[in-house]
Formats: sequence, C-alpha cells, structure tokens
Amino acid sequence: MSAWALDLGTTNSALARFNAEQRRPELLELPELSRRPAGADVLTAPRMVPSVVQLLEPDLPTRLGGLPFLRDRVFWGREALIGRPALEQNQAFPSPSFAPGFKAALATQPTRNLARLGDRRYNAREIAGIFLRELCAAAAQQTGERIRDLTITLPVDSYDSYRAELHAIATSAGIRSLKLVDEPVAAAMGYALGVDQPREILLFDMGGGTMHSTTVLLTPRGMEAGRCEVRAKKGLPVGGDTVDRWLLQAFCERLQVQLPEGVDETEQLWLTMMLAETRRVKESLHFVEEETFILTAPEELRGLRARIGGVQHLPVRRDQLQEILEQRGLYSAIQISLDEVAGTPAEVLLVGGSTLLPGVVPLFHQRFGRDRVRAWQPFEAVVLGATTLAAGAFLQADLTVHDYAFQTQDAKTGEPRYTVVVPRGTPVPTAPQHWRQAMVPACARGEPESIFKLLIFEIGRGGADLRRFGWDAGGNLRILDDGDGVLVPLNAANPTIGLLDPAHLPGDRSARLDLAFGVSADRWLVATVRDLKTGKILMDQAPVVRIL
Repeated sequence: MSAWALDLGTTNSALARFNAEQRRPELLELPELSRRPAGADVLTAPRMVPSVVQLLEPDLPTRLGGLPFLRDRVFWGREALIGRPALEQNQAFPSPSFAPGFKAALATQPTRNLARLGDRRYNAREIAGIFLRELCAAAAQQTGERIRDLTITLPVDSYDSYRAELHAIATSAGIRSLKLVDEPVAAAMGYALGVDQPREILLFDMGGGTMHSTTVLLTPRGMEAGRCEVRAKKGLPVGGDTVDRWLLQAFCERLQVQLPEGVDETEQLWLTMMLAETRRVKESLHFVEEETFILTAPEELRGLRARIGGVQHLPVRRDQLQEILEQRGLYSAIQISLDEVAGTPAEVLLVGGSTLLPGVVPLFHQRFGRDRVRAWQPFEAVVLGATTLAAGAFLQADLTVHDYAFQTQDAKTGEPRYTVVVPRGTPVPTAPQHWRQAMVPACARGEPESIFKLLIFEIGRGGADLRRFGWDAGGNLRILDDGDGVLVPLNAANPTIGLLDPAHLPGDRSARLDLAFGVSADRWLVATVRDLKTGKILMDQAPVVRIL
C-alpha cells in the first residue's frame, strides 16, 4: 500500500505518493485534471489540479455509486467535473452549479451554500467531499490503487472544527485512515530539512489570494507527529489575483483606456480575458526582459472594441513590472508582514506561486541571506514533504541543495574550471576531509604563483527532484537543467586568500597544496590547506562560506 498525501489548496491542490523503490515522493500526474498537462512552463503550476467543482446531473450509475454500501467500495459514475475541465466549462460565464473554491468556506462556514444544481443547494462540506471523491477516483483509475490511508496538510492556524471537517470528507471518500500535518512541518521536509534538532523557521506563503508569514518552532518529536509550535503569524489579503488587477489597471492607464466596471456580462467577459492576458505577460517576464501586452476585444463585442480603440500593443519590461509592484505596495506589504513575525529564523521557506514574482525572492535573499532561503519548490514542497512524512521516511540530517565547487584556472588557456567538492544531496555535517585532493597551482599567466584564492561557487542544476528553476547572482529566475547549471559566486567580493612562500614556479608540476573541504553542523563550508613544500598548515578547518 502506497503512502499518499494531499495538499488541499485554495487555488490548486496536489496529490502525491511515495515511491518505495526510489525512496522519494512523487507528484501524481493527472493529465485530465491538471492545469496544463502538456505545459513546459514550470512557473504556471502545470501539474496542479485547480480546486474547483462543476456539479453534474446524476445518472443511474452515479446514484447507485452514492449509496453508503457501495460508496466505500467502488467509484461508480461521476458526481462532478473537477480541475481544468470544470474551469474550462465556466471560463466565460460561471454556471450556478460551479463552485470556484471551497477551502476557505470549509474552514469557517462549512454549511454555507456554494453551488446549486436544479433545486438542490450544495454547501462547502458537500463540495469538498465531492472534490476529494473525484480526485481519489481519478487516482484509482490511473494507478489501479484506491487510496485508503491519506495525509492532508493544513494551515497552522486551523481550528479543531476544520480538522473535524477534513475527517468527515475523507470518510465520505472512502478514506479509512487520515493523518493531518501542519504545513510548515511538511514544507520543511519537502525542502530537505532534517529533524535532528529543534529549529525556528519562517514560512512565507503567497498564493492567489493572500500572503501569510508564520514563524514556528520545529522539534524532532513534533515533526514525527506532524505538528509545530506557532511563535508568530501575520496575514494580508494580497496575492497573485491582486497583482493581476494592479497590472491590468496600470497597463490600461499607459494605453489611456478606461477600465469598464465589469457590471454586465459583456464587460465581465472582457475583464476575464484581459486578466488572463495580464497573467500571461506576468509569467513570461519571469524569464524574458520584455513581453508585449495585447489589449483587444472579440469581434462580437463591437461596442467595447470601439471604445478601447481596436487592438493595442504595449511593450512591458521586467523592470517596469517591478516598478508597478513597487508603486502598488507589494514589496512594502511583504516587509510589513515579515516585520511582525520574523526575528532571525534559522531557515526561511517560501511556498505559493506568487513567491516567483520578480523581486520577491531577492528581497528575502537581501534580508535573510541566500544561505537561509529555500524557494525552488513553491508548488510541490508541502505535498512532497507530507508524503515523506506519511511514509515515515524522516530525514535525520539536512541535505545540501546545490553543488558547491571551487574555481581554478586552466594552466594553458586561463579558462576557469570548477571542481565540485560538495555535491547536492550530501548529508550535513560531513567529515572535515569530506573531499581531499593534492593540487598543483596553475600559474596561468606563466608567472610564479605566491597567492592562492578559494573562490567558491554555487551550481544550481535541475533534476528528478523537481528543482527546475533557481536564481542567479542578480536575483533573476533561471531554468535549471542537468548541464552546466547556474553559477553563482559566493565569496567573489571577499575570497579566502593564502600565501605561498616560496612562490610556486610555472615549470614545477609537482603537487604543492593538500586541500580538503568539509561541511560543519551549521552548514559552513570549511577548508584545510597544507603547503606540501614547507609542511605549513595554511588553513585549519577555516570557514569559507555558508551553504544551503
């Protein structure tokens, strides 16, 4: 029986299971339901399932499948469309039988009606149960396995009533054993943090509707139980949807077009179209310096098309987008959120798709240091961590996130070379001589070499663990692959320097330096260097840079 976990999100949800053979969690691919099944853009959450429900008129198999005796044994019929098909069917004009979300109401008003099919009204509890039932049915159809044991993540500020609601909907979907895990605990595991010692972390979650900053204390015992102690929290009603409206308004102002109020169906349809175009531009500017916003209206909306002046094109640069976000107060809102909860956390975890907006991660790098910020799995970290916890595969030590290398020069060409001394996935701490090698100074310019420098680089690479993007030294988002990766100098402004006395001569190809690297318990890369010619210890487990 697989270990399953669900991140039940306000905008998107994700289902994962643990691969026992490879000893790692895997996000379940559900092409019929996911947001963009063939999407290559990892920033659009292509494999997430939108948390929406379109109710269907029940046919005979569905009625029979809903009987208590059968509901726990088989998935007969279909009660609703969920995910992308439900979104597509309600793109222009939402139907009364469409529920565009349910999590917020389930947590606070579970009996609140969210949709209507004929004369029957469905409350948040019923909509959530239908969503989970259809999600489990899709998983069973694809994997041949019915989910009986499930772990669900939940916000740390959830009340006991919300936990009770989750137990109820899980039972209605045929789940026989349910475990609940606090989201910061799951995110910590998803971001490869070990459980060997207590530590204070900051979780920053910015999705479609809100941003939340939460400082929690993680302990080994609490991690095993899926719980953490909340130290401080702050939420603000600012998210990706807010940003889209800000940007659309700014774009229209630059084109000198008055935004309609969106009170009739024609205007509402146009606003929906233009917000989708705004999101396209926003997401494209993650990777390109400039994108064109196209303001238009369909031919059938001739009156509106005439009012906006036909088709208009607005080139938008990434720095202009950041300027709009600065003017509208996004970055100051984040700072306000952090000021109320953050002291000096040991680790900073970022989740939610809106954390990928330009300027957000660099803000955290500047405030907390690059070595503390984990942000490369905003969509999957929580569900993958919860799956790891569900399988009991606890990490007993931190694992390094990137490859770390020191730079040398080719003796003939002077071209830089990078020697990896700490591969990603290395458990921390290591032995002081985790990597050791005798080195010959390059004397790249054909001159005696009396100084050696330890220039350390972080190398970000992609791979099967979903690290598909990272940030370069300038704070720009970059797609990662398995090739050379993204090189980030960590100590170029203040490299570790040692002296060779006497100087090493260009014609001498004998090894001169005995060089060793290790990683300390608090993730400092430490170096030990001995001059083989003189026997002098030039560095003795000296800290060079702190790594992630």
